[in-house]
Amino acid sequence: MKRLSDEKTTLVFDKLSKYIGSNVKLLIDRPDGTYCFREQKNRVYYVSEKILQLSSSIPPENLVSVGTCFGKFTKTGKFRLHITALNYLAPYAQYKVWVKPSAEQQFVYGHHVLKSGLGRITENTPRYQGVIVLSMSDLPLGFGVAAKSTAECKDSDPMSIICYHQADIGEYIRQKMLCCNSNNFITIH
Repeated sequence: MKRLSDEKTTLVFDKLSKYIGSNVKLLIDRPDGTYCFREQKNRVYYVSEKILQLSSSIPPENLVSVGTCFGKFTKTGKFRLHITALNYLAPYAQYKVWVKPSAEQQFVYGHHVLKSGLGRITENTPRYQGVIVLSMSDLPLGFGVAAKSTAECKDSDPMSIICYHQADIGEYIRQKMLCCNSNNFITIH
């Protein structure tokens, strides 16, 4: 696993700051130790420096990954955040959207959050700001982008989009866990 270049580090931190703002430094200097970001095959991993030192004794060809995958770099050079980063980012999020229980399933199926499904929204959320989407019981459900500011939400009609869907916990199950092979059997990887 190699260190991120300065350009890639900037891309990763810019994306993280869209969701957690200046709290990015809290991801690095945690009470349980120092953490860092490493890259392997265009994927970015979040790993403790202690674990990273222990993994250096394993030959690179035998090492699949170390740490939690936070995202990957696309072919065009952009950084895309993976849903596996959700549990690490949710406690530090500056802006949050809570959805009603009736709208949770719709969001987890990949739909945007409508005003009729909005439970709460953080005060002073600007338009097009990255938000963490939570259930009313504070369970992180995914990432989104605010389609309207907090002030605009109050006057919008019930069928207007409040939060654009970016990623959700159901996506992880849909894309990573189930695959159909050529015999039409479902295989779990």
